[in-house]
Amino acid sequence: MSGQAMSRATAEGFVAAWCANWCRVDIDAVVAHFADDARMRSPLALTLTGSPVVTGAENIRAYWRKAYGHVERADLKILSWSWDDTIARLTVWWQLGDTRASEFMDFDDAGRVVRSEAFYGK
Repeated sequence: MSGQAMSRATAEGFVAAWCANWCRVDIDAVVAHFADDARMRSPLALTLTGSPVVTGAENIRAYWRKAYGHVERADLKILSWSWDDTIARLTVWWQLGDTRASEFMDFDDAGRVVRSEAFYGK
């Protein structure tokens, strides 16, 4: 999906690809959608890196490899998603096992994620 401005239609395709990439635990494919200087915030990042924010696509890739590199497949299910065209924000609600999460992603004009934040619950 990168390379074109996001819209509701491209967001829908992005959600499907994002879910498929995470189900395969294809970290490189997930990171390919991030801008080089993207920022990602997650409570898990705080646990694994000592900081809740990971900056830069390569650092995000390294963090996800540390967090999920040992997992071969994931049965991630999309519960719902929403696209806000005014602020170019995608919000995805998903579940993996008994963990439920919401995650928002902000996009630049080229359709790359520039900022994301995840919230987890049970």
